[in-house]
Amino acid sequence: MNNYLKLPTGESIVQNLPWKWGVQGKIFVIGGLGFMFDAWDVTLNGALIPLVAAEWGLDRTTAALLGTGNLLGMALGAFLWGTIADKIGRKKAFTWTLLIFSIFTVAGALAPSFAWFVAFRFIAGVGLGGCIPVDYALVGEFTPAKQRGRVLTAMDGWWPIGAALSFFISGWVQATTGNWRLILAVMVLPALLVFWIRRSVPESPLYLVRAGQRDKAAKVIDDLVTRTGAEAKPYTLPDPASAPRLSAGSWLDQLVKVWRFSPKITLVSWSLFLTILLVYYLALTWMPSILSDAGMAQSTALFMTSVMALMGLIGVAIAALLVEKVGRKWLLGVTGPLSAFILVLVAVTINAPTIALVWMLVFGVVIQVAIPVLYAYISELYPTELRSSGFGWASSFSRLGAGFGPLLFAALWPVFGLGNLFLAAGALVVAAVILMAFFAPETKGRALQ
Repeated sequence: MNNYLKLPTGESIVQNLPWKWGVQGKIFVIGGLGFMFDAWDVTLNGALIPLVAAEWGLDRTTAALLGTGNLLGMALGAFLWGTIADKIGRKKAFTWTLLIFSIFTVAGALAPSFAWFVAFRFIAGVGLGGCIPVDYALVGEFTPAKQRGRVLTAMDGWWPIGAALSFFISGWVQATTGNWRLILAVMVLPALLVFWIRRSVPESPLYLVRAGQRDKAAKVIDDLVTRTGAEAKPYTLPDPASAPRLSAGSWLDQLVKVWRFSPKITLVSWSLFLTILLVYYLALTWMPSILSDAGMAQSTALFMTSVMALMGLIGVAIAALLVEKVGRKWLLGVTGPLSAFILVLVAVTINAPTIALVWMLVFGVVIQVAIPVLYAYISELYPTELRSSGFGWASSFSRLGAGFGPLLFAALWPVFGLGNLFLAAGALVVAAVILMAFFAPETKGRALQ
């Protein structure tokens, strides 16, 4: 009995396997491609707003409803799919998110009016909104503990790629055809390809263990051990009758569970998600319009915003290098507020285009140090049975803020000015960082619960 109790658990076996690009790396790439499309779609709002406004004769605030509808759909999707993943498994949820997105993106390209277009973008957002919480849960649970922080941080490298592709292709299509509907059509075929590839991803053994599926969990774990070349060791799995099962329950029940687990951690998670991503979504949504208002051609403004987004690859690399050395809290505490205040510098130098563009590029780097660390950090704060739901709720809350934030920004922009609005956003980030400093633990090197 004593020897049995000393056996490692199946979960610890998975978390201590050697990293292999052909095993965990493949899951990282497949999950990252879905993450790329999330970035592509969110970024597309900033490109489409001025284009649809011109076609349907909309003012800036009305056109901003496009981004609001899409992000609200993503907010709903982030919660729904995170909860669904806790019920049916990461793999099934992981696969279906992109299919729903693809179908309604095609519908959006055929929309006969602005109202229908917003409705289709909302539903497409519901599908794609599940990518981040589901992908992070799946990739994180396959990744060895020693590399988990770096891998989850590197996941965000797909975001600047997707954002840059979105602005670049939008600018190219606009410059060559002038047809914004083709911008939507371009992204559907690769999204469907990723949907097909995702079918080969195995189910998370951590999910199977929690769900009480001993045989399936053991098969996945044994296969991972064999494919990574690790030494086969005996391990324990909980009895199905005693293992806690993952139940989606009602919306209210999930919300209660997340807050009951730790009100402080959930407060911190929601605050960080809301404020840091609000800053980024404000930049993505309105930077093309800001540059156009400053006298830049529309296609050029899209290309320059694409370069800003692509600079995020440098930020992700910096985050990956520092996340295990410095820790999650310190990186968030510095880069979160700094990114907002760099946007203030963009606003105050907008009439000096060269200087403003330099600050834009710096912003692209700094914000993408903060965001991947944020995702890795929040995903590590919750136990397995609440990881998707906890992350999904935080992501949903951020999408609500990001959905209404740009809309409010459009209304207040002429009244208070760009600099003051970006400064207010920075103050919100500072408040969230202070909450984190007092209420949330550092998770560097800590095993998943």
